[in-house]
Amino acid sequence: MKKLFLIASFIVLGTTATQAQDYWNFGIKGGANFATIANEDGENPDGRTSFNVGAMVEIPVSDKFSIQPEVLYSAQGATLASFDEDNTFDVDDNVEYQLDYIQVPVLAKIYLVEGLSVQVGPSFNFLANEEIDFDPTSDSGDIDIEDGANGFEFGGAVGLEYKFANGFLIQGRYTRGFSEIYDNADGRNSVVQAGIGFMF
Repeated sequence: MKKLFLIASFIVLGTTATQAQDYWNFGIKGGANFATIANEDGENPDGRTSFNVGAMVEIPVSDKFSIQPEVLYSAQGATLASFDEDNTFDVDDNVEYQLDYIQVPVLAKIYLVEGLSVQVGPSFNFLANEEIDFDPTSDSGDIDIEDGANGFEFGGAVGLEYKFANGFLIQGRYTRGFSEIYDNADGRNSVVQAGIGFMF
C-alpha cells in the first residue's frame, strides 16, 4: 500500500510536469531531522538526529499565496538509553528506535515579503521502516519490528522558508503527529526539520 501510494504520487507529479512546467515550480530538498516521541506526561525520550529528503511542487494561486504538495522520506524516532548496563552486547552508548516515514504534506504557502513565506498544512505519513538499532554508527545491530507502530499517521506541519531569486531556498519546519504512533500506548512523533533545496 505504501509503495503503491508513493508510485502514484510520482506518476501524478510526472504527468502534470509537461503540461504545467511554465506555471508550476518543481523542486528538490533535503536536510536534518531532530526527532523525538512526545508523551502527554512530558517525559520524552532523547532525540534522534537523522535526515529528510524529497521533492516538491509549488502551485501559485496568487502573487502571495501558493499550494505546495511534497513527498519526503523522513527518518524519525528517538534515542533510548542503553539498557545493556553490563556491556554484554558491546553496543553503542545509545540505542536508536528508528521510525521512518514517507511524508506527504500539502501546505498552504503565504508570502510575507519577497522570498519569505510561512507554510502550514496537514501531512499524510506512511510508515516505511521500524527497527531498533543497537549500533547506530555502523550497518550492524538492526532488529526489525513487525506489527509495532501504526502504518499511517495523520499530522501537521508549520514552518518558514526563504527562496532566493536563483531558486535556492532554506527552510525550517516543525512537524507533529496528531494521531498516536501505537494503538495502545501514548506517543506522537515530534520533529524539527532544517534544510535546503532548489526550485527549478
